[in-house]
Amino acid sequence: MADSKQKATRARRKAPARRQPAAASRPIPAAGRRGKVMVTGAAGALAKQVMDRLRGDYDVVGVDFRGLHAMHPESVDYEVDFNKRTFEDVFREHQFDAILHLGRIQSSQLNAGRRFSANVVGTERLFRFARKYGVEQVMVLSTYHVYGAEPNNPSLIDEDFPLQAANLHRELVDAVELENLANIYLYKHPELHMTVLRPCNVAGPGVSNAISRLLGQSVAPCLSGFSPLMQFIHVEDLADAVVAALKGNRPGVYNVAPDDYVAYQDALELAGCRRLFLPSLPPVLPRTLAGLLGRFSFPAYLTDFFKYAVVLDGSRFARTFDFVPARDFDELFTFYRGNR
Repeated sequence: MADSKQKATRARRKAPARRQPAAASRPIPAAGRRGKVMVTGAAGALAKQVMDRLRGDYDVVGVDFRGLHAMHPESVDYEVDFNKRTFEDVFREHQFDAILHLGRIQSSQLNAGRRFSANVVGTERLFRFARKYGVEQVMVLSTYHVYGAEPNNPSLIDEDFPLQAANLHRELVDAVELENLANIYLYKHPELHMTVLRPCNVAGPGVSNAISRLLGQSVAPCLSGFSPLMQFIHVEDLADAVVAALKGNRPGVYNVAPDDYVAYQDALELAGCRRLFLPSLPPVLPRTLAGLLGRFSFPAYLTDFFKYAVVLDGSRFARTFDFVPARDFDELFTFYRGNR
């Protein structure tokens, strides 16, 4: 009987939002009212960490549009496609003060057209509804991949460096266009207090991106003659960074990365992986081999990131939000060594 009641509650909670007439203007908040925050990508590990940190101070509503690899379905209040009419119903039902847009379809998921529709067209609707319903703060989680990987990159990349990924890696076009869209809203609509975060490699418990999968394998590939410097941030540190940026509310674009870095092959050894060397020449060969190895290798479109360093200058974020990662490399790589 209890199980049936629990399933019924879950079904109601995840049903499409009810339609209500849009308010002509945003009501004045009652004295002492807790802020309300929408968190997208709510089924992911990072969003779960962020939502757990916010619940003491905010009412949190979890939204997920991906329907893929749901690690924490219990965190999702609404499963809704941002490009469907029912998405606006979520805004009608809730008076959001802030939106944390943490959900993005990765380049290894879906085809390019559907990915662009979800990541760019869907995000534009999110921003448009944020303006329409008086949301006062919007944060977008991007990725360091937007800088692109190529041999002439500077040794330390700050936020003013051009986003080259669309020219170098066609699979990252949607990631760059999402950022371009966020930057347009940042400058044209200052009332949204737009913040864009570009984190380095995110790893740790529950993370299912490419680098985390590699570190979690007993054998991981690397390219002969290449071992680029890489930065890693623990998923819990990134959650702390997201919360700090929300509470600090300083619009702009920020790299999020520790001062430390490590060579990729050393990272594999620290995580307890045996290295599988792949030939790096001719250039088409490592991409072909990565494609053949599938999920046991790095995605073919990221091959250059395993050849050339993309090291971020995270000092602007550290200064602005007084942020220092609490977890070092030893703690991060120990997690992977202990979970073989």
